[in-house]
Amino acid sequence: MIYIYQPQFVAPTTAMTQALFEKYYFSRPGNEGGTRPFFRMFREQIPAGAKILEVGSGPSNVCSEELGKVGSVTGIDVDDDVRNNSFLQEAHVYDGVKMPFADESFDACVSNFVLEHVEHPVEHFREVARVLRPGGVYCFRTPNLFHYVSFGAWILPHWAHLLLANRLRSLQEDAHDPYPTWFRANTRGTLRRLCRQSGLELAELRMIEPEPSYGRAHAALFFPFMWYERLVNSTPLLQGFRITMLVTMRKPLPTEKSN
Repeated sequence: MIYIYQPQFVAPTTAMTQALFEKYYFSRPGNEGGTRPFFRMFREQIPAGAKILEVGSGPSNVCSEELGKVGSVTGIDVDDDVRNNSFLQEAHVYDGVKMPFADESFDACVSNFVLEHVEHPVEHFREVARVLRPGGVYCFRTPNLFHYVSFGAWILPHWAHLLLANRLRSLQEDAHDPYPTWFRANTRGTLRRLCRQSGLELAELRMIEPEPSYGRAHAALFFPFMWYERLVNSTPLLQGFRITMLVTMRKPLPTEKSN
């Protein structure tokens, strides 16, 4: 699965919105987007030389590449295209539920825009907890359901999502179709509950709203989406409506469980 979006501006309208993104986002000091904070988070949490499991790694992508700079990366995916990921030490296809690894096999797990596609989140988090070593972390990035993009994807039938998603992001016609979404682990309250059910601890949960990628198709979309971004970033009271959740969960050490 391809989860990192690299924009390709090909139509006149996207050339226009590219100029708007440059003016209001990319040229502004301190602008980071959504990917750099995620990479920084897992680099801070995962020790050098760690054995890392990337869930939903798909074919070669910048997240797998960045993880490979931290430690050795094993990837799993429901799509056999994962075998084409050149940044992985090992690649495995699985059923989306049961991970084909022994208990306590990894120092860290990472997923990047994957949880929204997970149909059985309780089983997913329990599997992550099982394959993590004590003290290991699960770092992930996933959309917040209480955002217009996620909520729209949740209520729309999948055929409509296929029709609109790539057009609004101004992706080329041969871009990969979006995978079905469930959004069953995509609120802060749900993630806290899943922690308790799986035996993990919530170490960090941060909400961010980067540049509005769904405003790439036309300036008529860019400006209202930009105003939304400015609004939800103006006060912590509105952070629950920001699009991206950056999360770190941790498997307790045996001594911590007994206390």
